[in-house]
Amino acid sequence: MNELGDVVEDVVEDVRSTKSDAATEVDSGGLARGRRVVFGVVAGAALMAVGGLLATALVKSPAQVAAETGPPAQGALTAEVERRVLAQKVVMRGTVVADQSVEVAPQPHAAEGAGTPVVTKLPLKAGDPVAAGQLLAEVSGRPVFALRGTLPVYRDLKPGATGDDVAQLQQALRELGHGTGGDAKGVFGAGTKAALAARYKAIGYDPLPAVADGAEVLKAARESVRSAEWAMEDAQAGAGAGGGSGGGGGATAPGPSASQGPKGATGATGAADGGKGAGGAGDSGRSLTRARQALADARAKLAAAEAADGPMLPASETVFLGAFPARVSAVGGRIGGPVSGAVLTLSAGELVVEAYLKEDKKQLLRAGMSVVVSSEVAGTDAHGKVATVAGERSTGRPSGGGQPNGQQGGTQGDASQGKGGGADLGYRMVIRADQPLPAAFAGQDVRLTIESAATDGEALVVPVTAVSASPDGQTLVTAVSTDGTQRRIPVRTGTSGDGYVAVTPVKNGDLAAGARVVIGIAPREPAKGRGESPKPGRTPGRAAGQPETGTGTGTGMATATGSGGSGSGSGSADDAGAAA
Repeated sequence: MNELGDVVEDVVEDVRSTKSDAATEVDSGGLARGRRVVFGVVAGAALMAVGGLLATALVKSPAQVAAETGPPAQGALTAEVERRVLAQKVVMRGTVVADQSVEVAPQPHAAEGAGTPVVTKLPLKAGDPVAAGQLLAEVSGRPVFALRGTLPVYRDLKPGATGDDVAQLQQALRELGHGTGGDAKGVFGAGTKAALAARYKAIGYDPLPAVADGAEVLKAARESVRSAEWAMEDAQAGAGAGGGSGGGGGATAPGPSASQGPKGATGATGAADGGKGAGGAGDSGRSLTRARQALADARAKLAAAEAADGPMLPASETVFLGAFPARVSAVGGRIGGPVSGAVLTLSAGELVVEAYLKEDKKQLLRAGMSVVVSSEVAGTDAHGKVATVAGERSTGRPSGGGQPNGQQGGTQGDASQGKGGGADLGYRMVIRADQPLPAAFAGQDVRLTIESAATDGEALVVPVTAVSASPDGQTLVTAVSTDGTQRRIPVRTGTSGDGYVAVTPVKNGDLAAGARVVIGIAPREPAKGRGESPKPGRTPGRAAGQPETGTGTGTGMATATGSGGSGSGSGSADDAGAAA
């Protein structure tokens, strides 16, 4: 650099001298121009000389750089022993679905002269909430509405019916404010009929009668009772008249009332005829008995007709959902279109996460394990637990999609059932969140991080690459002291996860938190004179074709980058100990 300064000073001095000579020169104009040319040439030469010197000082060849850069000192790569809880985690994908998914595909009763069922009203759209008792759709002029219940509808419910489905209907009607009177639980009586009629009136429809010609049947039964009562009165009168005359045939024919009764007149006539016989008292008694029996039968028929008469709940006009508010997942029908499939798909109940496991994952996971549900779309996490892991493989399509199960009327499918015909999906797992999942999670594909195993409290934890096996089968870690001394410590391994493994020293006190253990070796020194670094993927010092890892229980790799070049190396703790 001193030589460069001298050159610069000489150039500057020459320039100054040239300027001084030019100032005192009185020659002609041609001589002055020549001097200016000389000045320019000298200045350019000076600049080129300075640039060349600078380039020589700053620019170096790769060989010179490699020669001047020293290799890193060879040694062991170490990691600190930690004391903490270690968990093994399984990461997979799942889908957020509703706990219950129902396809509404009503098939109303075909009335005389009716054609193919047609959607005539569709007040809901996808995403709309659904409340209990709300009208869902109208098909061929008949309503389809929702009620609360877990038992799927499988039959028409008519007056006089009994069973758990009737009890479910009664409870659903009471929740909507329609009392069922004194009806016993599970018995479709007069109070249930009144409550059902009130529900239909609330949504603006008339219920279908349980008996098509119920009004005529009920009218005829009432007339039969009236005729039987008249016959009974005539029989009683005949018996009294016969007793007063001593049985001498003083009884007369019955009055017009007996002959006018359309039903039950036989009993009255028999009573009158009996009064004409010789044994008037005995015949009158028999006629009275028969009249009483005829009246009892007529009253029984009337009671049966009254019990059967009233509104019914067709299976095609209701959908039972386990929880409200529900949601409309999809709308498959259109007004004026035929009912050829699901008109609506409803989702009800809490949102759960559904995933399907292969055999290897099923062996690791069980109910009760903690789960973190991560939504990349919403950018939030939710915590929950594994609710169920199916013991049998599921086939078909995921149940969250509203898989039908072939029930009459509103086709219903519960998310707790994942079976059906189709492709093998694996073992179905359901995850329930500790707090209800946001509605925005519905239908999302989410990441599941499941803690499948964990240490029982805090434990000594080392990287898996720190663990090796000795020739006699012992499991070891190699501890390094502050002065660089290495010592092999027998250990027992435990839970592993995230590249770490829990270890317990065979001899208490041999290993403690904060100690450093060997996990690999640093790169070896490059060959002198060549300035080359170890090639990626090759352990320094190994011959071509030799295995890249030593014997050991660890599965990880150690990678290091030196200041004079880059490279990667791998090996077990045994390799590190031998090299050191």
